[in-house]
Amino acid sequence: MNLGLESSVAFVAGASSGLGKACAAALLDEGARVAICSRDAGRIEAAAADLRATRPGAEVLAVACDVTDENQIASAMQQTVDAFGGLHILITNSGGPPTGQIDDFDAAQWEDALRLNLLSTINLSRHAMDHLRATAERDGWGRIIMISSLSAKQPIPRLYLSNVSRAGVQGFAKSLSEEVGPLGITVNTVLPGYTRTARLSHLSESLSERTGESVADIEAGWARDSALKRIGTEEEFGATVAFLAGRPAGYITGVALTVDGGAVKSLL
Repeated sequence: MNLGLESSVAFVAGASSGLGKACAAALLDEGARVAICSRDAGRIEAAAADLRATRPGAEVLAVACDVTDENQIASAMQQTVDAFGGLHILITNSGGPPTGQIDDFDAAQWEDALRLNLLSTINLSRHAMDHLRATAERDGWGRIIMISSLSAKQPIPRLYLSNVSRAGVQGFAKSLSEEVGPLGITVNTVLPGYTRTARLSHLSESLSERTGESVADIEAGWARDSALKRIGTEEEFGATVAFLAGRPAGYITGVALTVDGGAVKSLL
């Protein structure tokens, strides 16, 4: 299937590694020009160099941007448009907050989590909006894809901070999809399940330290919870996001799509 992304412009947040980098790679494979960001300049430059090395001719812009800083977000968006002439696709993404129980977090930690996962999504969308509108007016389409977590549909024990902030992203995405739909801009969230990333390794190691259960047994339990009985790959997730970004997905909006191997058991 041709996704119609040749020469389109995408901005992918949190893309120095993991799911964000996998999304950038999938979009580059479809011919998009991609700006990638993370707060660590060295790491994002290294990620861009790797993407260029593995995809000769790929157009990749590395931008140092802390997505909890609104001024840095505005600058990153402008750098992208200055480099590539517009913006068709925004992919919001950020790391996950710490794990713990209710008594483990004070008000400041709750605020930090909401700033990291919810407000970053809102501010990335806000500062991309003028650019997305301008490109949609010219080309007739645009995409906003928010990377969240299956915890938005099925809360995960000890992930209080993530459960709450990801649910907020769902409300924002649904509201925004109604506003920008008439412009041809779709808004969807993608909810990864247990996927082989550095974040997953950190989570399993944290649980192992707390419970005494081995990392291998913890990850085997996660695999058993899915219908496919395995943990997902970054490449599978990136391919899903690339499809939603593509032109054939133009009638899909306001959707929370789980990419979890069937781990979420709800009917809707």
